[in-house]
Amino acid sequence: MKVRDLIGARNDVFSIPEEMAVHEAARYLREKHVRSVGVKQAAGKLVGVVSQSDISDKVAAENKCPAWMKVSEIMTRELITVAPEATLDDCLRLMEKNGVHHLLVVDEGEGFRGMLSVSDLLRVMVTDEKERADLLEAILFPTH
Repeated sequence: MKVRDLIGARNDVFSIPEEMAVHEAARYLREKHVRSVGVKQAAGKLVGVVSQSDISDKVAAENKCPAWMKVSEIMTRELITVAPEATLDDCLRLMEKNGVHHLLVVDEGEGFRGMLSVSDLLRVMVTDEKERADLLEAILFPTH
């Protein structure tokens, strides 16, 4: 399975502008029920990612005021990206190598296609294993 197979059916790609206030970003994450989002420049180019842990580690833990801070001040700028053609195994290796829980999916034209999380990958792996187990059970214990 490839990344494009997993994200192809998604209608929503969550992103926020880099000038958004941190408290607004926190509210956005909560409302969308996501842990991180892509951050874009006014021109639409993906320039970062901000997560719940960025907000808690860089704002709340340091007792800074999120009302005045912009997302651009706390976002992660070193982007770990993956192409839609990458395999899910490639994604797991990339996540493990870089110690991240999300990958930014970017197509050839550098268009932001969304994010892929560890949870997304685990969901697919569990489904695949269940299907294999069901097939094995049907072979071993036919219902004639």
